[in-house]
Amino acid sequence: MTMNTTDLKSALEAIIYAADEPATVEQLAAAVGGEKTEVRAALDELVASYASDERGIEIRRVAHGYKMYTKPQHHDGVRRFIKSLRPPLRLTMPALETLAVIAYKQPATLPEINEIRGVNCAGVVQTLLEKRLITTAGRKQVMGRPILYRTSKEFLMRFGLSDVDELPSLKEFEQLARAALGADDGIAAGEGASDAPAPSDAAPDAARAAREGAS
Repeated sequence: MTMNTTDLKSALEAIIYAADEPATVEQLAAAVGGEKTEVRAALDELVASYASDERGIEIRRVAHGYKMYTKPQHHDGVRRFIKSLRPPLRLTMPALETLAVIAYKQPATLPEINEIRGVNCAGVVQTLLEKRLITTAGRKQVMGRPILYRTSKEFLMRFGLSDVDELPSLKEFEQLARAALGADDGIAAGEGASDAPAPSDAAPDAARAAREGAS
C-alpha cells in the first residue's frame, strides 16, 4: 500500500462523508486499495480525532459500518436550520400519529399500521407518501405480499435527524414533531371520514404501541 496514514485517513473521511449508508471496513479497504488491518487502525484514529469538543460532527460505528452524525448537543441548532430551509408542512394529528407508527415500527405494512391505530389508515398513508415523508420498502413475504413502508430522507431532513437511530424518546416525539412542522400551525384538524382527530398525546401513544408490537 502506497498511501501514508494522513492520506489514508483523509480518503476514508471523504468516503464516509459521501456515503448514504454506513461504510463497512471491507468496502473502505476495497475503495482505497488497502489492507483491512491498516484501514481499521486509520479509522480508530479518525474516530478519535472527531471526538474533540471542537468538532460539531462525529464518526460512529453503526450497523457494522461507519457513518457521520451531528453531535447530540447540536441537534437543536441543526433542526432549526433545516426547518428554516423548508416552509412549515401541515399534517393532521391522525397523519402525525400514523407517521409515528411507521417511524418506530418500520418497515410496516398497512394492515399492521391499521391494527396499531385501530382505524383504516390508507388515506393517511397516501398523504404521507405524497408529502414524501415515507416511502415504500418492498413487500412483506407473507400471504398477499403487502407493501412495506418506511420513513424517507425527507422525513430525516424535516426532523433534523441523521438517521432513524436518532429518533427521540416516545415522550419527546410530539414536541419534536411540532417544532419540525412549524409548531401548532403545522398540525391541522383531522381529515378523512375514517380517521377522527386524535388527542394531543396520540403520536407518542401510537409510537409506544408500535414499539411494543415490534418487540
